[in-house]
Amino acid sequence: MKSNLLSDIHNPADLRLLSEAQLPEVAQELRDFIIDVVSVKEGHLGSSLGVIELTIALHYVFNTPEDLLVWDVGHQAYGHKILTERREIFHTNRQIDGISGFPKRSESIYDTFGVGHSSTSISAALGMAIASQLKGDFDKQHIAVIGDASIASGMAFEGLNHAGVTDANLLVILNDNAIGIDPSVGALKKYLTAVKQGKNPRQNNMIKSLNFDYSGPIDGHDLPTLIKELNRLKKIKGPKFLHIVTTKGKGLQQAEENQVKYHAPGKFDASTGEIHLKSEANLPPKYQDVFGLTILDLARKNKKIIGITPAMPSGSSLKFMMDEIPERAFDVGIAEQHAVTLAAGMATQGMIVYCTIYSTFLQRAYDQVIHDVALQNLPVIFCLDRAGLVGEDGATHHGVFDIAYLRAIPNMIIYAPINEIALQNILYTAQLGLNHPIAIRYPRGRGVLPNWEVENFGHYQKIIIGQASQLKSGTKTAVLSTGTIGNNVTLALSECNNSETIAHYDFPFIKPIDTNVLTTIFSSFENIITIEDGTVNGGFGSAILEFAASHNFKNKVTILGIPDTFIEHGTVNQLQQLCKIDVKSLINLFSNGTK
Repeated sequence: MKSNLLSDIHNPADLRLLSEAQLPEVAQELRDFIIDVVSVKEGHLGSSLGVIELTIALHYVFNTPEDLLVWDVGHQAYGHKILTERREIFHTNRQIDGISGFPKRSESIYDTFGVGHSSTSISAALGMAIASQLKGDFDKQHIAVIGDASIASGMAFEGLNHAGVTDANLLVILNDNAIGIDPSVGALKKYLTAVKQGKNPRQNNMIKSLNFDYSGPIDGHDLPTLIKELNRLKKIKGPKFLHIVTTKGKGLQQAEENQVKYHAPGKFDASTGEIHLKSEANLPPKYQDVFGLTILDLARKNKKIIGITPAMPSGSSLKFMMDEIPERAFDVGIAEQHAVTLAAGMATQGMIVYCTIYSTFLQRAYDQVIHDVALQNLPVIFCLDRAGLVGEDGATHHGVFDIAYLRAIPNMIIYAPINEIALQNILYTAQLGLNHPIAIRYPRGRGVLPNWEVENFGHYQKIIIGQASQLKSGTKTAVLSTGTIGNNVTLALSECNNSETIAHYDFPFIKPIDTNVLTTIFSSFENIITIEDGTVNGGFGSAILEFAASHNFKNKVTILGIPDTFIEHGTVNQLQQLCKIDVKSLINLFSNGTK
């Protein structure tokens, strides 16, 4: 490692021993260090490269960890982690038993708040600041660093609105680079652009109108200016707002020029930035692309189809429709609550609305799902990408709660396709007309059918709502799976020496559940095993137990899924092993536990 100064910095106290003139060299070394590690180990890149100077300035000026620093979102915090006692273990970032890709309170005293989801920093830092006042500590600093995509969220506005009527010692730093994961959108982005270009009249400052001491915009890569301004703001009491302008991916030309791709580029050449392309020949499609290509095909034929996503056009593949039919495909920014109720409003007018949201982010709009959609029985089609275990993003991003939190809602249909064809067919079926809202959950990553598009694309078949099917016959034990985890069951049974005793049933509909097939199963088999890639508390297995109890069946039921704990980060296969729902664990269970 070519580090010189960085190798002697173990914590911010070491950083503060340096002269201000040495800090640009630290910035270069810190950038090089992140690029070197992420190029090999993968992870989020552009966000952290864009805030290197800010990270150094914050820890140089403020007395962290006594002064409290909250990052929003944690994608930006790699430099922060390296400067706060984790440089030597940074290579374990996002790997099983390694450090988290996001700030995490249990990991370090410098991580003041867990921030895997966006737009929480202002509320959290304000809460800390008010608590400090109540404890009589009026000198402690509380800093929220928030991106321009995050500040457009409703929760960030709620925090600003409250902070403006307090005298809390709060500093909000807006990291304005005009991009989150995809380019930022909306009227606020246009406002910020006008401010940066000097086209917004000084008296027309919305931040000042919320009673913040506003300064900026300043160059977020100019260390002397940053340090001077932070030292000035440190002496000012009450809510303050510093607007800085940065470049996402700063310091790596490829990352600056293609900011969407280099948000999380995978493995790449550290010297050139060239991404190591993986061969996609003969690979199954990504589920997100099955969704994106199918909804585009359906929307071409059905003028009532609308697509909505909260800030995930690339990640959800709604971008295909946005590029071709932009007037019917909407990126509403990081605004899940708005996305759901916007979909509800459109549904009242007869539109067929596909609202595509990551499973973990739909949690943020739970009331809207209940009150604005299900209570009014509006047939909104929720497409829950990243359902189940997502891998290296860890506990903040696993989509393991959606079955449980949606199953309790009246009128809600819940469907989990076992493969690409099933996903395409339910997307087709939903636009034919449903009497209820539906949630379609599918995982991150690739499917199981390499020739899906060639052999099946566009050959739609209507699915009968609430119907389960038998995939394999057996004599003693019935395995009931829902969704793509059923493919693990199929693979495991193909390697078991007693597979003739084990039947396998696919239950794509978790609600309504197929009671006719369940009656047959409970009347025919001694043992029942359920498997899902969601939490065992309140999930698919719970639905089976509820059926058994209400019909007075006494069969032995074993529930497999995600245990009642937060699962950390690792590869999907490693985490499935941890939860004992991987192929090998199932082989052992079927071979030894069903006799």
